[in-house]
Amino acid sequence: MKTKILITGAKGQLAKTINNLYSNNTDNLEFVFASKADLDITNKDQVLSFFNKHEFDYCVNCAAYTNVEQSELQPDLAHEVNVEAVKTLAEVCENNNIILIHISTDYVFDGETNKPYAEEDETNPINEYGKSKLAGEQAIKDVLSRYFIIRTSWLYSSYGKNFVKTIIGKIETNSDLNITTSQTGTPTSCEELSKFIVFLMKTNSNAFGVYHYSSQGETNWYEFALEITEHFSFYNKQKIKPTETFITKAKRPKFSVLSNNKANQIFEKRNSWKYHVNQTVKNILETTKNSNNF
Repeated sequence: MKTKILITGAKGQLAKTINNLYSNNTDNLEFVFASKADLDITNKDQVLSFFNKHEFDYCVNCAAYTNVEQSELQPDLAHEVNVEAVKTLAEVCENNNIILIHISTDYVFDGETNKPYAEEDETNPINEYGKSKLAGEQAIKDVLSRYFIIRTSWLYSSYGKNFVKTIIGKIETNSDLNITTSQTGTPTSCEELSKFIVFLMKTNSNAFGVYHYSSQGETNWYEFALEITEHFSFYNKQKIKPTETFITKAKRPKFSVLSNNKANQIFEKRNSWKYHVNQTVKNILETTKNSNNF
């Protein structure tokens, strides 16, 4: 019998990565990808109706309000998507015996440390986005006993809008850039995160709870950008300048590296953040090249 899986937020980069990697797999996994047009998780009646029409073993919630800056201006919207809608999903999963896998963030921490955060470390979000994501985590814990909350950091992929694609665009227009060194974290590939999520489902893991999952190592946004330039021989790296100033509406944690010790006990990772960044840049450039040739 196949394991039936709902993926919400189908147009986001993580859901698209899962779709690309696994939608045609020969394993006993059957995916349903639902975009906001198919399933608006903020509409409780629509959620109830959708789950009444389908049977799922897992719900992977990739839907979220992730605009950190805009969350400062529209905290109610961030709360609606990241808290109230998550609570609705948790309740539906509880009533239908579905395991919820929910994606959270390193921004639940304040960054006032110099060692990687473990799952049990004290949370203290310093911006509205982080506050909404932490409240969403609590909503799940209040309702469900069978859940995986996966905190990750600095996600990027070949899809959608993300730092890697933004920097590639700037490089291709030969732009000068000022990139901050004031934040330390870990860039994480959606492909790597997808593999961990699918591992949890394929192994029918019942080691429920909160997990941290990011790539290995740590860096800052400036060094992250420099790594991307390695693929562009025409671009002068001196055009990227490091800066400590980073003026934003939202405060950002200065240090948000996640300890992956708990996840590593059940799922072995093999490569550093640099490896995954380079693989993603290669994929983007190869896809662009093939599109142009076509």
